[in-house]
Amino acid sequence: MIKKGILWLHKWLGLFTGLVVFIVSLSGCGYVFYDELKLIIYPQKYYTHEPQSDHIKLLPLTQLIDIAQKVLPEGEKISRADLYLSPNRTWVFRAVKTNEQGIGHHQYFTYHKRVFINPYSGQVQVVENSKTEFFQVILQLHMNLLLGKKIGHWVVGISIIIFIIILLSGIVLWWPKKWSLKKIKRQIWFDFNVKWKRLNYDLHQILGLYSLIFALLIATTGIAFTFPAFKELYVKAFNHLGDTKKLSPQKNFDYVPQNQSKTIDNALSYTLTKHPQAEMMSIRLRKSITESQDIQVRFTEDRTGEFIWYYFNQTSGQIEKLKQSENAPIGDKIGAMNYDLHVGSYGGMLTKILTFIVGLICASLPITGTIIWINKMKKKKKKIARTK
Repeated sequence: MIKKGILWLHKWLGLFTGLVVFIVSLSGCGYVFYDELKLIIYPQKYYTHEPQSDHIKLLPLTQLIDIAQKVLPEGEKISRADLYLSPNRTWVFRAVKTNEQGIGHHQYFTYHKRVFINPYSGQVQVVENSKTEFFQVILQLHMNLLLGKKIGHWVVGISIIIFIIILLSGIVLWWPKKWSLKKIKRQIWFDFNVKWKRLNYDLHQILGLYSLIFALLIATTGIAFTFPAFKELYVKAFNHLGDTKKLSPQKNFDYVPQNQSKTIDNALSYTLTKHPQAEMMSIRLRKSITESQDIQVRFTEDRTGEFIWYYFNQTSGQIEKLKQSENAPIGDKIGAMNYDLHVGSYGGMLTKILTFIVGLICASLPITGTIIWINKMKKKKKKIARTK
């Protein structure tokens, strides 16, 4: 009786959220290899036109920001810079403004631009309208179905929570009443000699079983993006369970030489000298001078879990605070890895491929599940017709 009720729940929740799960899973597959594909598809954006010799110096960050700002329409303001330390890579300057109340993709983004600049010559290579760029559209489709944050985030977030319930209920439905070697083999292995209806059923059941752990991981980390309060909750929980000793905040920092007129230029110069082997750095430009200017150092380009954050006083140019993944509490480390866990970059190319495959399986589950339901409905109608 309980299993029958779970089957009913599994079926109707699946039919209710199937389309959303299909779109979110498939669009997620399309974004997994973005960091690799962007370099292949857009070499004119991400690589300088000519190799740079070692003796050529980088232009000051503020000068590059001014160059990027001048190629944008009036009213569009640079808000972030992504700096790639390889000598043949451009730096990317982002200008983004969103309307949280906007309905639909074009209403949600007031503007979304990226300016790709050679940091040695100051040459603007490409000005990208990211609002219509393929991978950014795929990302927004994945995050909010192109409906905007106000509606789309909720639709996707609730659908993924329901998907987790469907996955867990699927285990209960899969669980054999009686355990035997023959039964288990039938439950975990495909028989391609059966009729297509049975094969479709097996595709739904067995692929769902194989992908369960990774599908739960992807879905759970996805919820953390949609509902930041959930991320805060599990970060605090893991920090508490980890029973880590409270680390005394570092008070004695290196002196940052103020050789240039702008403190942000001095801050970047210090950070570049300190971490010459880093893959990239990100800087979110602060509106108020009273806010600390932060610089994030990433040691691997497409991983957020390995980092150092520097916070500089914008008046004095000196370091106020330092955060690094190396000595962070366990909850903070897991929280910082949320993106890596979601896209599969935590284990390199192997886990990315695995995440891609699991995404395809997740996209297939609503399809095979719907076919199972249609077949059962047809069977029921035939049975009713015979009794008349």
